[in-house]
Amino acid sequence: VDADIGLRNLDLVLGLEKRIVYDLVDLVEGRCQTRQALIKDRRFDDLYLLPASQVKDKEAVTEDQMRVAMRKLAVDFDVVLIDCPAGIEHGFRNAIAGADQALVVTTPEVSAIRDADRILGMLGSRRARVIVNRVRPDMVRSGDMLSVDDVREILGREIVGVVPDDEEIIDTTNRGEPVVLDGARKLGRIYTGIARRVSGEDVPFENLSDDGLFVRLRRLVIGS
Repeated sequence: VDADIGLRNLDLVLGLEKRIVYDLVDLVEGRCQTRQALIKDRRFDDLYLLPASQVKDKEAVTEDQMRVAMRKLAVDFDVVLIDCPAGIEHGFRNAIAGADQALVVTTPEVSAIRDADRILGMLGSRRARVIVNRVRPDMVRSGDMLSVDDVREILGREIVGVVPDDEEIIDTTNRGEPVVLDGARKLGRIYTGIARRVSGEDVPFENLSDDGLFVRLRRLVIGS
């Protein structure tokens, strides 16, 4: 579910932008049925996108409307992922209203970690886990970037994913081709591993550097 109303982009990332007829706002305002608003990604058996509106603003969907819409989706789907807008304003609060768990994506920078900590505080009793994005092993090694262990200790939450800063993401995103389509790529394996951990599997983390800098990650996250 793309809940970033007014700044729709998941359709582009998935290469589905030409197939949109209805969107989230149409659904909550009763102009279509749930199945009419969903776009099936033909590359996957059970992946559908509910796009955001590109012309409305973030006030267009209320918290109650979001809860109702997510309950409808939960009838037919085992997992519903809500892509929230950045920041902590009204649009974010509306987006999380229908969620019972959270994945907080942050980068290993002091300002980003502060923002992530504030967001975690806003999530209340929801189970919240963390994905560390755009990690650069060379900068971690030189002490110019927080390590994954630093992030875990500061936020005090389980880390379910560590994604390197890689130009390949820009390329695949521009082409609307998810990296998970190529299981031979390290990035594809990284994202698949995140999905499996979120689903409850015990999956080892990929080593992001040649010198073994992240070999200890699995123990740090799952161990002591």
